[in-house]
Amino acid sequence: MTAQLTVVLTKAGRTKIRYPAAQVSDDGDRISVRAPWAAEGVRDFGFVRFEPGDVFVEHFWRTRWYAVKEVWTAGGVLKGWYCDVTRPAVVRSGEILVEDLDLDLWVSADGSSVLRLDEDEFAESGLTATDPEAAAQAVRALDALDEQARSAAGLSALLP
Repeated sequence: MTAQLTVVLTKAGRTKIRYPAAQVSDDGDRISVRAPWAAEGVRDFGFVRFEPGDVFVEHFWRTRWYAVKEVWTAGGVLKGWYCDVTRPAVVRSGEILVEDLDLDLWVSADGSSVLRLDEDEFAESGLTATDPEAAAQAVRALDALDEQARSAAGLSALLP
């Protein structure tokens, strides 16, 4: 039987979204889950659309400052990877607790498009003043994801 978990994504101390997910694996550091698109309706970013029927295979680390989400259509076609810069995940009592730090990265399925997102929101968040170490970790995490995405191995190398 597959363990059911609840992913709880917070931002600036408030719950942004919570949704059920099925555990795929847990190696003690990386925990992976599978979940349907959890928001209402369609979210069109211009470079990708998230919509009902989409499936997310999400990878959270207890020691890394990011999460990598594989985005699949209902028909099983990979759209790409949406990466959230976060504090390391905390897993307890049937929940995966993740704090969003605003920075994101989108990588198209073919790897031709790598987009750094929400750097303006990050700058406006005030994290560099309130928690400079977390801000520095967040910037390093985005840089590392960007570099990995542009490498020959791509983000798939993070997801054996």
